[in-house]
Amino acid sequence: MLQHLLRRLAGILTLGALATTAAFAQTQDGPLRIVVGYAPGGATDRVARIVGDKLQAKLGVPVVVDNKPGAGGRLAAQQVKATPAGQNVLMLANPAVMVVAPLVFKDNGYDAERDFVPVSHVNDYEFALSVSTAVPVRELSHLLAWMRANPDKANVGVPATGSLPHFFGLMVGEKAKVRTEVVGYRGSAPLLTDLIGGQVPIAVDTLDVVIPQHQSGKVRILAMSGAKRSPFAPEVPTFKEAGLDLVALGWNAFFAPASMPREKVARYAQAIREVMQDPDTARRFKDSLMSPVVSTQEQTAAMLKAYRAQWAPVVQKSGYQP
Repeated sequence: MLQHLLRRLAGILTLGALATTAAFAQTQDGPLRIVVGYAPGGATDRVARIVGDKLQAKLGVPVVVDNKPGAGGRLAAQQVKATPAGQNVLMLANPAVMVVAPLVFKDNGYDAERDFVPVSHVNDYEFALSVSTAVPVRELSHLLAWMRANPDKANVGVPATGSLPHFFGLMVGEKAKVRTEVVGYRGSAPLLTDLIGGQVPIAVDTLDVVIPQHQSGKVRILAMSGAKRSPFAPEVPTFKEAGLDLVALGWNAFFAPASMPREKVARYAQAIREVMQDPDTARRFKDSLMSPVVSTQEQTAAMLKAYRAQWAPVVQKSGYQP
């Protein structure tokens, strides 16, 4: 009897899922294009492909990831901004494009708040502060003391000037009242090479980039920027646990061009939310060392507002000019 009821329940759930897919397919007038402002293989691109695969089944139409690298993601934003109302286009973007660039470029080519509508926040990522094994410290408090005692050596490498790790490095220095000299690299690979080799003593980068080197003993992560310890490196304390009152995250979120009808934006937001509730989606994110997020359109807009309030003063105070 119980098995019969379970089979009936499974059938009802399956029919419900099929009905939802059919409803989306009836309202979806053609393929969906997801624009990513970076080359294939990076974290933002991986997010787009995980979600895109799931959306294809949900919407019942082809979903294509369209990589448009150039100008640190701004080129993609400029192109998506100009999308006519009848096209099915979403952009997956991070804070570098939607928060930092509008603050530091005089002629950005788009207005992040006016030209785009938030759709869905889909993942967060943390920043990690790491040291070379040549630096004789194993705790953040010891590192800060070492930096104060060796101001001429206390350079902090970041994967790019103007990147979120750059401004997070400045946040750390401001909170700790330590002078930080930020050294920008052309990507994470050369930064890690110099960190491992001892050419730069300290680095700030995203956690997923540094974890493999930390686990192999080539570098030491002293603190991470999340509100709680990461499941990917539970032995590493947060900045708060290490004595520095600092929490900061990066993210990826979907945006629609302002030209898209609001009812279509709402349908995409609902579809993405349902995709992000799928346990297999969560597994694929975690396999890529990324933390998935399930969010409504309203929660995404609120997150953006709070994020801009946290980061804008740091970026503006830095005086950074591209």
